[in-house]
Amino acid sequence: MEYLKGFNSNLKPRLFGKDLPWKIVLSLLIYFSFFGKAQAQVAAAVDSTTVKIGQQISYNISVKTDSTRLVVFPAGKEFAPLEMINSYPVDTLKSNDEYRLIKKYGLTQFDSGHYTIPRQKVLIGDQTFYTDSLQVVVNTIAVDTTKQGLYDIKPIIQVEKAPSQWWKYALIILAILALAAFLMYWFIWRKKPLTEDEIALLPPYDRAKLALKKLDESPYLEQQNLKDYYSELTFIIRKYLDEKVYDRALESTTGELIDRLNLLRDGNQFGISNEDIENLERILRRADLVKFAKSAPDIELAKLDRNTIDAEIDHVKEALPEPTEEEKLLDEQYRKALERKKRRKKIILTVAATLFVLIATYVGFSLKYGFVYVKDTIIGHESKELLEEQWVTSQYGAPPITISTPKVLGREQAQIPKAYQGKMKVNTFGYENPGRISIMLSNAVLTQPQDSLNLNQVIDGTLKSLESRGAQNIITKREKFATPNGAEGLKTYGSLEIPMGKSDSHMAGKYALLTFTSENRVIQQILITWKKDDSYLDEIAQRVMSSVELVKAKD
Repeated sequence: MEYLKGFNSNLKPRLFGKDLPWKIVLSLLIYFSFFGKAQAQVAAAVDSTTVKIGQQISYNISVKTDSTRLVVFPAGKEFAPLEMINSYPVDTLKSNDEYRLIKKYGLTQFDSGHYTIPRQKVLIGDQTFYTDSLQVVVNTIAVDTTKQGLYDIKPIIQVEKAPSQWWKYALIILAILALAAFLMYWFIWRKKPLTEDEIALLPPYDRAKLALKKLDESPYLEQQNLKDYYSELTFIIRKYLDEKVYDRALESTTGELIDRLNLLRDGNQFGISNEDIENLERILRRADLVKFAKSAPDIELAKLDRNTIDAEIDHVKEALPEPTEEEKLLDEQYRKALERKKRRKKIILTVAATLFVLIATYVGFSLKYGFVYVKDTIIGHESKELLEEQWVTSQYGAPPITISTPKVLGREQAQIPKAYQGKMKVNTFGYENPGRISIMLSNAVLTQPQDSLNLNQVIDGTLKSLESRGAQNIITKREKFATPNGAEGLKTYGSLEIPMGKSDSHMAGKYALLTFTSENRVIQQILITWKKDDSYLDEIAQRVMSSVELVKAKD
């Protein structure tokens, strides 16, 4: 070994007091450098290298390591161009101090051809390991044309959109409105028992009748509490007489009150009959006996006395002189004014409750979803409607680009530069919502591969084409971009001023240009331009870019 000649031969290593040859020492150094700690091992295998379209391929990654190291297996998106359809739990086997971890994936492909499962990255502790790439062949399914007839391609048919679920939302809104209407009726418009203040404003006759109804609802008779029952009953008739006939009826004794009624009758000041006065006297004296002499009449007699008082209130009203037209007018005006006041109060309460519910609902939804979002939902916003409608996911061009957009991209006339006419095939698709957003997709394939395709030159050409169509003040930033299925390209983005139709005015906007090349002959681009300061359009653009996937061109 020539590189050992420079060493001093007198400096020989010793082990247990013995000299060791340099070759043995070197072998020990190499051994301990590689096996001083247990080395992890990673391997990959498939159950079959030849399958049919759509058939599952079992792809296994086997890892040998010790128990102290964390193992991270690859995610599903790393298997492109194959598609992962299953990811199985990790199987663990232990042998002495080593662990063997087996991770199984189910892969498939729906296009025939030769495919390469790329190297997979496995993280073990702080080290990175890679598996070997594997080749698989996906074969078509043979069709016996002697038994299976061949048919022409069916024409394009118009597919109706899925039925709208608007009626569910309408039912929910109607249920909420019905509940709100019921609550307002129950608490505001429903005829409720009169309050003490409202009872005090009633005419004496109405108050007397209402007091009798309350007496009927009292538990006095059920509890055989005749003293309180007769006290209430006589107070009702005395109060009515005090207000309408004799202003000292409440403080007079039974004899004094009866004498006053007789006097008023004899003087033709009060047209009540002798029978009515006798009925009142009989009930008032019975009430005095109950209250002061502890008399206990029958319950049925108490009920009869109540009905008699009810009838006597009517007779007293009939015996009173007719009110003048002026008094009637004043009473009518007072009654209408009172009704208007009550109605106005109910209307104010209804409006206040409605405003409170609407404001509370708006604030509640705004705290959860944002004030701008709720405002745009109520008033309507074209960009928001574009974002939330049913999107379309489709493939465009060849080799195809898979992309999701708010609307289907329509085929447009491609403009091929003169220098490339006859040397390039271009498919162009696009959608534009004037004044808001534009999405353009182009798929160019050169007839002859080039030595190399410079992404920056392709991007510069696209930006110049954008300027030729009226765009101004284009500010450019560039960064690497990768699709979910692993295709890599460049993302060019920034701000610009977008021309507004045929006029000379411009609109502040943003743009994003995704550019990909493959096989030195395929150029694929997605250009999105949209209005600035519109969060919904920002989200649309980001969602479109996140959906882009490239399908590998077939050989």
